[in-house]
Amino acid sequence: MNKATAVVVYGATGHTGRFVVAELRRRGFAPIVSGRDAARLEALAAERGDVVVRPAAVDDADALDRALAGAAAVINCAGPFAVTAGPVVEAALRAGIPYLDVAAEIEANTAMFAEHAEAARKAGTSVVPAMAFYGGLGDLLATAAMGGSTAADVVHVAYGLSSWRPTAGTREAGAVSHERRGGRRVRFADGALQYHDDAPLPEQQWDFPEPLGRRAVIAEFTMADVVTVPSHLDVSEVRTYMAVEAARDLAAADTPAPEAVDALGRSDQTFVVDVVVGAGGVERRAIARGQDIYAVTAPLVVEAVQRILDGRTRTTGLASAGAMFDAADFLRALAPHVTVELPH
Repeated sequence: MNKATAVVVYGATGHTGRFVVAELRRRGFAPIVSGRDAARLEALAAERGDVVVRPAAVDDADALDRALAGAAAVINCAGPFAVTAGPVVEAALRAGIPYLDVAAEIEANTAMFAEHAEAARKAGTSVVPAMAFYGGLGDLLATAAMGGSTAADVVHVAYGLSSWRPTAGTREAGAVSHERRGGRRVRFADGALQYHDDAPLPEQQWDFPEPLGRRAVIAEFTMADVVTVPSHLDVSEVRTYMAVEAARDLAAADTPAPEAVDALGRSDQTFVVDVVVGAGGVERRAIARGQDIYAVTAPLVVEAVQRILDGRTRTTGLASAGAMFDAADFLRALAPHVTVELPH
């Protein structure tokens, strides 16, 4: 096994994990598939043909150490990240290799910054949480829209999803987050995360760029951007919005899981992420378009791994996507998976 190209995917048999394994192979990496279910890992290896299998339960530190031995990096795709992120990042720090995850859970990402930043700094090891559609993409867009500035009054992140067929993992992670916050809602305002029991805000209208146009959105549909963006940008408020149709899909218990419609295994879901940064009365906008929020996480996180291993980073230790990478260059490198419009 060539250590320079060996990357562990923890949670490789999950919906997003499979996309990540495929993207690693496409880019010439040698995936090591890991997770707690040895039988499912072996089935994935039989299907893929050229991956190494290393089962490891998240509560077995020795098994995690064996899973990461000789690897160049680890990507954690196994939710709920409230359970998996701590043990896997600690194993990565013991091994001295970069850790990335695709967590959308606000509490798990908050805990990552609070509990592991100092250890990552001392180890000089790159740790990038939320390197995914939620948290990572919005952070990159906001950072690119800032145009080199590090301060803003407000960052708006509007998600225009044509639909949302949640995976079982999404539903489980959502349930864990709901339980951890005691059913309260969360916002980022006045420079801090705030948990509250206020009545939900009424639906609003958001003028998305084409092809969506003006759409009803759920305001304060809070996602991981409220952790990643203010982790490195001086901003008083981060407001997130979700297209009403997608929010209703997620809320409905009978919404089916994603179904593949192309050779890449992507669903027919399309998205527009519209980020507007306001500072001193001036607004700057950055836009991303693509297909399938789960599938697009793979090029996002694998591009991040590639850049870390190549030394194309702006900092060391624990950092969000916008702090770790040249945001505009990173976003443009995602073509053809994601098309972007960035301010000049």
